[in-house]
Amino acid sequence: MNRRSPAEDPEPSEPVPAGRLLVPVRSGPLGFAARLFRTPLGERTAVAFTSEQRLLTVLGPAQAWITLAEPALRALAEPLGVTTLTVDPQLAAAPAGPRREDAPARPLLVGPPYTGAPGRRHAALGTARSR
Repeated sequence: MNRRSPAEDPEPSEPVPAGRLLVPVRSGPLGFAARLFRTPLGERTAVAFTSEQRLLTVLGPAQAWITLAEPALRALAEPLGVTTLTVDPQLAAAPAGPRREDAPARPLLVGPPYTGAPGRRHAALGTARSR
């Protein structure tokens, strides 16, 4: 039987810690960088998925990703002023059609933000993957 101490239990209003997360990344001049998105209200958010299938369904098979723990993703996003983490969002976009040249492309994602308390700060390394 696996018993947890009361100090390890999340508060009733907090979800269980997310655990292993698949984080979408983009290639940059110094390696890979986590992609940041905007919520429907325009707030910047870090995004992660709990399974490869969920990531592929929302962002497509060409999307590269790395595996990170929730505290590591928060540590990457916090210096950029991003404090919201959205886990397993769904794409909320208008149907594809002719795009005006002056309209910026901004993918919008919907889903409840993950509000779990940040854990210990530590670096986690992952290998970018794309299928």
